[in-house]
Amino acid sequence: MFQKLQTKWKVNGWSLALILVTFALGGSACGFIGKKIMNLTGLDKGFIWFVVYIVVLTIIWPVCVLIISIPMGQFRFFKKYISKIFSRFGAKKKSDDLPTQVAIFASGAGSNAKKIIDHFSANPRIKISLIVCNKPGAGVLTIAREKGIASLLIEKTLFENSDVYINELRSRNIDWIVLAGFLWKVPATMIKEWPGRIINIHPALLPGYGGKGMYGQRVHEAVIAAAEKESGISIHYVDELYDNGKVIFQANCPVSPEDTTDSLAQKIHSLEHEHFARIIEQEIKKQKAS
Repeated sequence: MFQKLQTKWKVNGWSLALILVTFALGGSACGFIGKKIMNLTGLDKGFIWFVVYIVVLTIIWPVCVLIISIPMGQFRFFKKYISKIFSRFGAKKKSDDLPTQVAIFASGAGSNAKKIIDHFSANPRIKISLIVCNKPGAGVLTIAREKGIASLLIEKTLFENSDVYINELRSRNIDWIVLAGFLWKVPATMIKEWPGRIINIHPALLPGYGGKGMYGQRVHEAVIAAAEKESGISIHYVDELYDNGKVIFQANCPVSPEDTTDSLAQKIHSLEHEHFARIIEQEIKKQKAS
């Protein structure tokens, strides 16, 4: 149950605990204040008393939880939560009807990014709305221009030590982040902001051949040096450690004695292009349905 709430509200475990405590304290305060107000009405307990009591609780509950959420550090969540409740009354279009906005982070040529963009190009429910890149002149930026997708070039110090890019992504209403050959470690602050909504693809069968420094050709070199008989891809959620998040999907391919790093890379690319976009769509739909 707690995992479902964490996914639904898009928060980490610690924030979820604080949110639940705020709900409990807010409810208790609301009930206490509500009874004090009812004592002032002079009404006898009965049907009318209960109707008025429910109305009073409905009015004061948002105020109680908002006040308690401030010292609990959850004011932003409850402000958004309460606004969402009120917006359901008379709103012409629910937020769930809006397309999911996806940002692709990439560092290189962008072959995976292009496959993902093409996959979702005719999908009204999921939109690739931003390409984030850490290398000026990278091929993925050319793909973004050709596809008419906005791009954002990021700088390492700001990425690792500030909320500048988090705020930028927020301003663009980004719902999910997809790492498609992105070589920098995602900072914990960004993972906290998009918990369970950052997906990466790794060119090996995790937990083997993962971790710091294991990317691209280095992975294939290690697999061949170990005389492995198979390799493959792992699509996984991103957490604070390299290649450590929950694995969503894996696909494998044979490694022959004749394989070089280049030939193995081609096999891996084929698997990436075949499965990555499909798994991204699967996970977005799964969370929207929960």
